[in-house]
Formats: sequence, C-alpha cells, structure tokens
Amino acid sequence: MSVVTLEQVKSDPEVRTYVECANQYLGALGFTEHGLRHVALVAQIGHSVLSHLNLPEREQELVAIAGYLHDLGNVISRENHGQTGALLAWQILHRLGMTPDELALVASAIGNHEEQYGQPVNHVAAGLILADKSDVHRTRVRNRDVARFDIHDRVNYAVDHSFVRVDAERRTIALQLHIDTSISPVMDYFEIFLTRMIMCRRAAAFLGCEFQLDVNGSRLV
Repeated sequence: MSVVTLEQVKSDPEVRTYVECANQYLGALGFTEHGLRHVALVAQIGHSVLSHLNLPEREQELVAIAGYLHDLGNVISRENHGQTGALLAWQILHRLGMTPDELALVASAIGNHEEQYGQPVNHVAAGLILADKSDVHRTRVRNRDVARFDIHDRVNYAVDHSFVRVDAERRTIALQLHIDTSISPVMDYFEIFLTRMIMCRRAAAFLGCEFQLDVNGSRLV
C-alpha cells in the first residue's frame, strides 16, 4: 500500500481516457461539459474548502482525488453514475496502492455526490458535493447556438462568475454567482438547481457551517 497523490491520478492514462470518453458520451446526450476542465476545477474547489476549514491535509488531498474521479461513471451510463463511478475509482485507486481506509472515504464520497440519492457521509463527501454543485458557468455550455439553448444551457451561459468563499471564522460557505439576467432570469437558476442548493446546505452543515447563496451581490439563501 502507498500514499496515492492527486498528481498520480491525473497522470494515469486510464483515468484520462475514462474522463474524456465520459465527457464525449454526455455531449452526445446533450449534457453540459463534464471533462478535464470540470473535474480539475471540482478537485481544486474541494481541496480549497477543506483547507480553509483547517481540516487534515490528507483529507484535503482525498477530496481532490475524489473530485477528479467523481464523474467516471458517466463512461458507462448517466443513470446511477455515482455508484458506477465509485466502483471504477476503487479499482483504479486499488491498483495504484491506496489503503482500504482511504479507498472507503473516496468511494463513499463519489457514490454520494448526486442529488437523487447522495448524502454528506464524511468530510470528503461533503467537500465533493459543495465543489461539484458549485460549477455553474458559461464555459460548461457546448452549444453555441443561442437559439437552440435549453434551460440548462441558458442558465449556465448566463453565469459569468462563480466562486465558493469559505469564512472559517464565521463558519459560512457561500456560493457567489453573477448572473446576466438579460440571458436568464434568476428564477430559472432555482428552477433547475434548487435540489443542488439543498444538498449544498446539508454538506455545509455536516462541516459545521452555514451555506449561503449570493447572486449579483445579494444574499438569496
């Protein structure tokens, strides 16, 4: 067994192939970008959240690893991709030599990151949920024909700034968005992402924090 790092995971050819193929398959189904940009950002945000809360450095690394691997299941099917992704990640990380206790944390986080069934069962899972659900941004939109935008394209394209701000002293985790309301009204964001915000609130609470949503400079949640 060995200490597996994020850099090892990122440089693994199997991981890269699965991420790229999963993103390609989701594109064929009309979903927003779920490729290397998304997983790298989720890894970074997850690490940042746990770091700002002064949680153990190894947990920071593990949430980054979970973030990089969390969408692997999409290479098999969008349906239940959290569970299939957890199994794929387990096989890869076991091959790389990760210890069983760390494998359990990463697999549980990946298996619990979707709002249909996921729960913040540990710090790694909570950090992954907050990181994944905060990636709303126009760079995720593949379709460049505005006339053909569905509501997900329109809402993501309207968000030109997204940032997760952690205040360890006040114990708050805030998702700060700027939405161009000439493209999409704020209400459309809540229409498609309300369940995600509820999940973020649960994840923040697990970390001993209050979740806040700030849109265009105003606190909405």
